[in-house]
Parts: sequence; structure tokens; C-alpha cells
Amino acid sequence: MSAKSRCAPSVRLALPKGRMQEAVFALLADAGARLQTGVRSYRPRIALDGFEVKILKPQNIIEMLAAGSRDVGFAGADWVEELGVDLIELVDTGFDPVRLVAAAPRDLLIEGRLPRGHLVVASEYRNLTHRWLEARAQPFTYVPSFGATEVFPPEDADCIIDNTATGSTLRANDLCIVDEILCSSTRLYASPQAMEDPARRAAIDTLTLLIESVLEGRRRVMIELNVGEDQLEAIMRILPCMRQPTIARLHGDVGFAVKAAVPRSDLPNLIPLLKAEGGTDLLTSSLSQIVP
Repeated sequence: MSAKSRCAPSVRLALPKGRMQEAVFALLADAGARLQTGVRSYRPRIALDGFEVKILKPQNIIEMLAAGSRDVGFAGADWVEELGVDLIELVDTGFDPVRLVAAAPRDLLIEGRLPRGHLVVASEYRNLTHRWLEARAQPFTYVPSFGATEVFPPEDADCIIDNTATGSTLRANDLCIVDEILCSSTRLYASPQAMEDPARRAAIDTLTLLIESVLEGRRRVMIELNVGEDQLEAIMRILPCMRQPTIARLHGDVGFAVKAAVPRSDLPNLIPLLKAEGGTDLLTSSLSQIVP
């Protein structure tokens, strides 16, 4: 064992089991931290020095980060709020975006709002449900659900509090959204105890940098074009970039080659504008990682 491995503690990384897993594994692979699973599939090896990995259910990840038995891990923001734990959010990946909403049958609503009388409310989110209803001074009975919450009304509950990505499941069950409680996505969290340890914090900061570089790379695309000298300033005025574009003279001094990393979402409007301002030979290419 080297002196470095004796002195530096392993960072205990928790990865989510279930629907989050595929996107998180792909993110880590794109960051160069590929996972190798084997017979012990809940303890894969990761191509990142100083880390040991365990796969857990997202709710367990949150609890173990709070307890300090895991140092860093991925989980949904909705369950962090539900469990009310003190964690440090490092990165919002934007994966699995959902809204936590209150919804009820249209026939129950009065001018689009819940009635003020006693309600039976079904949800997996016990604490968030209680906080939301108590803030409204709404009398209620809480009914715990364990999935398929949308089928409870109208026979078994008046109202539900559940997460939704598009609202289509709610509409299919004739439920109307009456309030949005919070927005959630898959995020990288750290234990406060781990961040107080300089060695573990340094390793976690490295992981955070790698993940952010991949996410930024996915948000941008490299665009390259040629432009004549007379059109260069017009192109510069409309070309978004991180700092300044790269500009090089073309062979024969017939113009310039321009290159910049631009937001991918800008391309549908940007490409026609660049063409109209004299840009030619436009080329776009994907980016793996961007480290500002």
C-alpha cells in the first residue's frame, strides 16, 4: 500500500438504484469515471482514484448522507425536502425533472380551488403533505400511498400530492392540478461531515468539476464557419460564446475561420442569422466536456 493510499480516505460515493441509474451511469462514463459491475453489482468499481461506490435506493442515499455513512451521492430534490435533512447540493443534473403538485377531481373544486372543509389526502410524501396542508390551515386526514397515487380519488381520497413530469397521468385519471409545491430533479449532494474533511472535499470537488464539465458540454455545441473580412464584425455581434471566439486567417488571406462554443438551444435561430450575415461553410460538432 502506498503512502498516498494510507493517508487519503476513500470517498464513499452512493449511486441511485432504479429509474435514475441509467442517466447517472452515463454521466459518469462521459466524465471518464466509467463503472465496472460484476457479481457484486451493488458495489461496482469506478475508474476514479480515491472513490468506492455503493448502489442504494435514492431515499436511503439521502438518509446515509445525513448520517455521514456516505460522503456524496445522487438523489432527487423532492426526497431531500421530504426527509428534511441538511445536505450540501453540489450539482443539479437536470435529469428526471418533475413537479410535486396537489391534484384533485374537477368536481370537487370550487372555482378551481380545494374546498375549505375536511379532506382525505393520499401521498407518498408524508412530511411535505403535512407542511403544505398545515400552512393552508386545511383540516385533513393523511393516507399513505405506495405508488399509483393517482388512482385514489375519488373513492379513497379527495386529493393527492404526487410528482408529475408532464401531467398526462393526472389528466388520464381526471385530476386537475390545484397547486405546485416544488420542482425536483436528480442532484448531486454531499454530506456536511465529508465537506469538512480537506482530503475528502478535494476529491468531491474533482468529481463535481468532472460532472459539471460533461453537463456544460451537453448544453453547448462547437460551431465553425468561414467569413470574409467585411462581414467579420457583423458575425461577432451575433455569435454567442463563452468568452471570445477563436479567429484565424484563412490561407491566401481571403477571410477568417471562426470557431466558438455556443448554446445548443440557440442553433435553430443562430444558423440562419450567421448565413444571412455572410457566414459560409458552417459546421457544428458535439462537445464531450467543457471546463471553463
